[in-house]
Amino acid sequence: MTDNHRDSRRRVTLGTSDLTVFPLSFGGNVFGWTADEAQSFAVLDAYAAAGGDFVDTADVYSAWVPGNKGGESETIIGNWLRSRGNRDSITVATKVGAHPEAKGLKAENIRATVEKSLGRLGIERIDLLYTHFDDLDTPVSEIIGTLDALVKEGKVREIAASNISAERLSASLDFSDREGLAKYVAIQPRYNLVSRDSYEGELAAVAAEHRLSALPYSALASGFLTGKYRPGGPAVQSARAQGAGRYLEEPRGPRVLDALDTVAAAHGVELAGVALAWLAAQPTVAAPIASARTVEQLPPLLVGATLELTADELALLDAASA
Repeated sequence: MTDNHRDSRRRVTLGTSDLTVFPLSFGGNVFGWTADEAQSFAVLDAYAAAGGDFVDTADVYSAWVPGNKGGESETIIGNWLRSRGNRDSITVATKVGAHPEAKGLKAENIRATVEKSLGRLGIERIDLLYTHFDDLDTPVSEIIGTLDALVKEGKVREIAASNISAERLSASLDFSDREGLAKYVAIQPRYNLVSRDSYEGELAAVAAEHRLSALPYSALASGFLTGKYRPGGPAVQSARAQGAGRYLEEPRGPRVLDALDTVAAAHGVELAGVALAWLAAQPTVAAPIASARTVEQLPPLLVGATLELTADELALLDAASA
């Protein structure tokens, strides 16, 4: 077993901002879905106790659950911040534009949804606000202009974009530069060892050119990169498992698992930590996003915040996932 670990107190800076955070962001998509408030509080407590301070959510979480309306995750996080009195030590990221009752990035919609998010979170300023999905029907000038106004009003600290094309991202950044307005400091792409094509290339190049930080979601490919799903393994039952199981049908899926097994064994850690460490080592990536619904699921994720992979190990994983 080797001991290639970064200091668990290590911090990363988001883009050109002054936001410095723990190098693993905790995904709040499970709050109000597969984790009730008590479970959510327990896992957030454990994450914070390990040095974690960067929580990611969205106004739409978790509207897809029968009986939910969206905003459940923000409400739980807000209740946790209030009950623990730790608002000043936690960086809160949320997103607008995908709530079923408030879709799109028109100025009035962004403003209305931000006010609701602030209320649910019980905070005066959102640290990092994402546009959740791009809205091609709304000009870049309107989107950036609205976000800039929210920054100037003190309701938002920094802005970012999720699920956006390289072309629209570049246009947004150029508009901010040209007009002297608030500029995206981060991007949240779908990116992991078995899903590389959508980020690597044009999108990553734009991020690098403008010094944006990438904060990848689906970092563990719906759980596939934990090694839970194997060729010839138990039948895939849940919707999440079906999403992970599809990677077994691709030639690189089993190859990636084999490579992860090799590297994980060398370090005496679980596969999830290696998959997150690979992401953290990629150009522009600052803090992968991962979630856990129980305290027991958290330690393997935290490994990803400290594990340093060797050049040979990175090359092995690169080759398997190519």
